[in-house]
Amino acid sequence: MHDFSKFEKNTEVNFKDKNLLKQAFIHRSYINENPGLGLFHNERLEFLGDAVLELVVTEDLYKKFPNQTEGDLTSYRSALVNAIIISEVAQKLGMNDFLLLSKGETKDTGRARLYILANTFEAFVGALYLDQGYDAAKDFIVKHLLSLTDEIVAKKLWQDAKSLVQEKAQEHLAVTPSYKVISETGPDHDKHFTLGIYFNNELIAEGKGKSKQEA
Repeated sequence: MHDFSKFEKNTEVNFKDKNLLKQAFIHRSYINENPGLGLFHNERLEFLGDAVLELVVTEDLYKKFPNQTEGDLTSYRSALVNAIIISEVAQKLGMNDFLLLSKGETKDTGRARLYILANTFEAFVGALYLDQGYDAAKDFIVKHLLSLTDEIVAKKLWQDAKSLVQEKAQEHLAVTPSYKVISETGPDHDKHFTLGIYFNNELIAEGKGKSKQEA
């Protein structure tokens, strides 16, 4: 098993209950391969951490932006707590090096790992909340996640991609983008879509994904 004291040193967070810290990093698949470990996987901690994370982020945004509407604050919060942003923060903290996964999960470094990292970040928040209380969890979230708030708001990263492209196209070119499916491949259970974005019938860019929305 990993030496979690290194993670504590890296993050300057020292746990009273070291098993809680370990549990935050245990994926369900690891327990399946190591049933005699004596520890649970991290899903209950993730459930708790998700609620703590949402409350801390909501409270911070409420105080930071007194003149913004509920809709804007909800968009900011969604941008901060989405899996991509949280997994990037988890990566910077070195969480990837401490994950306890099955041999199969260890080999997968794609989109699945992104979600595992995001879930582990939430589980860690839940473990820290149980170990040291709300204020300690809040300090950790403020330091490592909420430091990104100004950048996300300034760069309008809180907008979904489609809305952002539409706004920029109308602002700079006075056109409304249109979207068309260029190709659709694979069987029904494993479809892959290529979608094109067009300005005045001119193909500007294309993207691929397992759904039209993702593409």
